[in-house]
Amino acid sequence: MINNILVVKMSAIGDVIHALPVSYALKESFPQAKVTWVVEKAAYDLLTNNPYIDQVLLFEKNKFRSVGGLMRNLPSFSAILKQGNFDAVLDLQGLAKSAAIAYLSGAKTKLGFCNMREFSHLVSRPVCGPNQNGHVVERYLDVARELGCKVREVKFPVHITDKEKTAAVQILKQAGMNIDKSYVILAVGANWPNKRWPTLHYAQLVNLLYENNVIPVIIGGSGDKRLADEIIAAANIPPVDLTGKTTLKQLAYIIKKAKVLVGGDTGPMHLSVGIGTPVIALMGPTDIKRNGPYGTGHIALQVSTLCSGCWKRQCPQQKDCLGAITVPEVYESITTLLR
Repeated sequence: MINNILVVKMSAIGDVIHALPVSYALKESFPQAKVTWVVEKAAYDLLTNNPYIDQVLLFEKNKFRSVGGLMRNLPSFSAILKQGNFDAVLDLQGLAKSAAIAYLSGAKTKLGFCNMREFSHLVSRPVCGPNQNGHVVERYLDVARELGCKVREVKFPVHITDKEKTAAVQILKQAGMNIDKSYVILAVGANWPNKRWPTLHYAQLVNLLYENNVIPVIIGGSGDKRLADEIIAAANIPPVDLTGKTTLKQLAYIIKKAKVLVGGDTGPMHLSVGIGTPVIALMGPTDIKRNGPYGTGHIALQVSTLCSGCWKRQCPQQKDCLGAITVPEVYESITTLLR
């Protein structure tokens, strides 16, 4: 009987969102089981108040970088894992650090997914299910299926509290906008430079949106402020700028109330999919089949070059990858979804 399950999926934000349906699948099939999830700080907020996760363990990666830090912090973290008495661990990260956690958990059953890296497959058994070449959400769910989950329904549980909703409304109000207005989210940032649509393209889109009585709202982390400033400087009327002003859950509510989100293969795009807001996904170096918006009701625009889906963080040919996707294409897609 399975009473205690450990899920290891620590980063990045988009990847953690892709794995969220696993928590629902586990509770659906094993309602008596305690589900614990190990996550890093960046995505921690996503898992709070999730009715399908009983415990969230924060893995503070910086504490383990040095030999001294490893010696100081590993015993206590290992003890916490041992206290869980885990029957099964699902390593959905597939790296050396997640393999170490899976090993230290002491779980008899250790499962991972296809294409695990850094020798993590030596600790957890890779599950190469029927979706091994499909969307990453289904790849993760194949691991849950291997454990015995039936997966009757795919749900992305993101619980936003009333306090977080109120804060989100106030943040937008301070930025000069009512949350009940018609607005489109522009997710301008990305960790990979070639996942970012050019700022001048965004500025032209801002102009088109204003001309058609739709308010453009820029979102992103504090590191995306430069991109936002470039868009604001090039646009005829500045968009609403929320970069660096929200938590993940506050942002989730702002996205939930939006008409459409436009962005690359990033956390906010996948968050939008999870909470039910239509997406215009701008895809270049990553594959639509694996990383595009999951489910129906979205539009994915893939760069029409032979090298699209190359999985390189920077273009070796120095091309502005997403620049080939035009402003009219994106605006037409927005109007299609608005209709």
